[in-house]
Amino acid sequence: MPVWRRHPVTSRLAWQLPPFSPLVDSQMQFVITAVGPDHCGLADPIVHCVTELGANISEIQMFDHDEQSLFSMLTRVEMQPRNAEQLKTAVAKIAESTGLSIRIWSPPLEGRLPRLAICATYRHETPRAVLQALSTGQIAGEATLMISNRNACRELAQEFDVPWFNIGNSEGKADDNRLIEICDQHDIDYIVLARYMQILSPASVWKYAGGRIINLHHGLLPSFPGMRPYHDAFAVRMLTYGATCHFIVPELDAGNQIINQSTFSVPPGTRREEIILRGQEENEPQCLVEGVRRVVAGEVQLHFNRVVAKH
Repeated sequence: MPVWRRHPVTSRLAWQLPPFSPLVDSQMQFVITAVGPDHCGLADPIVHCVTELGANISEIQMFDHDEQSLFSMLTRVEMQPRNAEQLKTAVAKIAESTGLSIRIWSPPLEGRLPRLAICATYRHETPRAVLQALSTGQIAGEATLMISNRNACRELAQEFDVPWFNIGNSEGKADDNRLIEICDQHDIDYIVLARYMQILSPASVWKYAGGRIINLHHGLLPSFPGMRPYHDAFAVRMLTYGATCHFIVPELDAGNQIINQSTFSVPPGTRREEIILRGQEENEPQCLVEGVRRVVAGEVQLHFNRVVAKH
């Protein structure tokens, strides 16, 4: 049965159905995201649009970020594929009348490979592992492009013959709007943050919401968030270290979106530098590759900001 649940951060209500409701024969899933300046009456046109087209709504989330006066909405529906063009036309009119930035996305279907944008900053090991897994078919997707705020990984893109985009300024600060623009232009299905050392803005995250942004955190969540998880774990004398692959939501390194974790143990007295090196060169790459593989293969999905496994 559907239930109403109040979001713990905002006063908005979300209508929730059980995850992975069976699709009616020949129906497709569509994820609709809407982001824009917050004011009244933004949700109703989208809800009315999809219901008039006979869609079954399986998830709605609405957020208002007061500091930015930003409204964000995600709607997941199942509907007949023949209505897809009508949906696009109707949504375009809603975007024009409300000023919202609206996107429609369907999880990749059989017959085409999901398109991936791989984002990296300095380190080569993890993006290289993803590129290699894509080239061998271990991950059933396409390395469509690489994005960075620095030029450190440019040679890696050239090695794998992948288009390269630098969206950073002279200090390395990334232009999130440019990142989203590039991904839109290339019909990206999933954004993979492979040790991408920038924090995406809430607006950028919700434009590609619904389990489309995958991150590699170089520590075990939720115990060791932040920028220095190896140092923090070493400071409390941990003997087991790890990495976490998770879906991105606006809350930094939140704990309910974990796709995959991998760990390794070290003997007492192991130097911190040795631990970090082993994590970066061995553990982090294998953690992200398996996480991306699970998402692209459709084995897991983000549902109301929690990872659920497909039965």
